Amino acid sequence: MKARRIVEEMDSYVPGRSQDEIAADFNLKKEDIIKLGSNENPWGPSPKAMKAIQDEIKSINRYPESQLHELVSEMAEYADVKDSQVIIGGDGADEVIDVLAKTFIEPGDEFIVPLPSYMYYEYLLKQYGAKPAYARWDLDANELDAESIFEAITPRTKMIFLCSPNNPTGTLIDKDVLRDIASKNPDILVVIDEAYFEYSEVTNKDLINEFDNIFIIRTMSKVLGLAGMRIGYGLACEQIIEYMHRIKPVFSLTRLSFVAALNTFRDKEYIRDSIRKGIESRQYLYEEVSKIEGLNVFPSKSNFMLIRVEDTGFTASELALELMKKGIIVRDCTSFKGLDEYWIRISICTLEEDKRFIEILKEVLS
Repeated sequence: MKARRIVEEMDSYVPGRSQDEIAADFNLKKEDIIKLGSNENPWGPSPKAMKAIQDEIKSINRYPESQLHELVSEMAEYADVKDSQVIIGGDGADEVIDVLAKTFIEPGDEFIVPLPSYMYYEYLLKQYGAKPAYARWDLDANELDAESIFEAITPRTKMIFLCSPNNPTGTLIDKDVLRDIASKNPDILVVIDEAYFEYSEVTNKDLINEFDNIFIIRTMSKVLGLAGMRIGYGLACEQIIEYMHRIKPVFSLTRLSFVAALNTFRDKEYIRDSIRKGIESRQYLYEEVSKIEGLNVFPSKSNFMLIRVEDTGFTASELALELMKKGIIVRDCTSFKGLDEYWIRISICTLEEDKRFIEILKEVLS
């Protein structure tokens, strides 16, 4: 059986290595490994979510809710939007992006991604025959090069993906820049990825009431501590949401994911605590890494930060390997388009883990 041409041409998306793999490869104890590579919440999920999962296990022989009205209302309240402006994805934000592509992309359409940025946009949209065009982040100024967005637009452009805070740079995009892009291109969908907005304490959700061509992606995998449950959601005008619901799989959210999400949004204290501890960890890491000679760390508004390692004498892959041997997982960013072989990304951990990481990093570099 011959696959579609685009499938034959594509490479598989390769996620980061698991703790089990690294423990086996380097003869380490899994519980001793410190994971700074996947931008997760290191303090675990809400206790209320865990109890809800335990209570719901007896019902997994039944199909999940299809309309998800109760959860939609909780998300809408959290985002301060209308219920009709929310759509839920059952494979994290990835499903939301996939449904966007199924809803709006025709073969031959183009989409813009400024480099470096999250590369899963490209991986998903190319499956539907769309072609990427690249704008850029100005790494010297640590900001989006807005002019490069306008230069990349053609009559075939259907979407522009803008991650704010950007992954991997941690940079925010000024709201006036977003307004300018959306207002000058009303027939292009401007997709703003707010996966990390809680850590920045900045959101662009009000723009969905100003523009019919803005879509905001969010996830429960970061501050909200449910990366393993795979729950994302999107915010947009009612027409976009209605179109997407025509395409979206009916039962994409499991019963356990549903109750976990519902009870996480209701646990306001947990959310506040996760944000506070995340920002404290980020600030500690930034201050301590900044003191280490040979490292150039970017200030961040997310739960991760980008570090240039060229002056250490290591490439990113070499440094990542040496740290991995000692039970530290960081992200080698060599695979990010727009970055060379001298960038790593680290994400927040508990303060105890942060301190251990700094000790080992100094040891490796010395």
